[in-house]
Amino acid sequence: MSKSLPKRPSKAAIKNKSSAHHTPEIEELMIAKPGTRMAAILYDGMLILALLFLVGTVLTVIGTLLTMNTGTESSQAQSLPTWYQNLIMTPSFMLTLVGFYGLFWRRGGQTLGMQTWRLKTVNSNGHLLTWGQSFKRILAASIMPLIFGIIGSIIGGSRPILLTSVFLGFVFNYAFCLFNPRGLAVQDMLSNTITLKMPKTENEGLWRVIRNRKQSK
Repeated sequence: MSKSLPKRPSKAAIKNKSSAHHTPEIEELMIAKPGTRMAAILYDGMLILALLFLVGTVLTVIGTLLTMNTGTESSQAQSLPTWYQNLIMTPSFMLTLVGFYGLFWRRGGQTLGMQTWRLKTVNSNGHLLTWGQSFKRILAASIMPLIFGIIGSIIGGSRPILLTSVFLGFVFNYAFCLFNPRGLAVQDMLSNTITLKMPKTENEGLWRVIRNRKQSK
């Protein structure tokens, strides 16, 4: 008696079996590493510097016209009053930073640099930040640079030492991740927010978020 041949599997079964073997594993959400965060900040830094330069130029022109007598020679050039620099320019720079990050964080949780590295900032509940939470996070990120800057001014007081001290305080925010059990930065802990590394399949870019919201209206 001849043995019956085994049934040939259908094309659908082969396709399903093949896809089961080749389906990539879904990445899990994880807290962003300090190196990745710094890389994203470098991307955003160029745009932020351009915005701050523009704001500073406009305020300098306005302050010069309102508070000083303009001369015709370089020897007649003067510095802006201290009160104008402290009460007008410094808060304006701070509001520029809040506006930059607040706009991006509220829209999709990602700046342009963060989108490149698949980073996303959310609050402790996993929701996008409010304006208040954005301001609190930026303020928290400024504490250590301010403390280091004060220490630098006490030690030396020169401009290079002051700038170096502020930069070290900025780096400290992210170096803290290496010693924190959860990998949180200083601003994460103080503002009760977190920056995540998003999976490739769930990394929805800022412009796609905006486009989808417009289409849903």
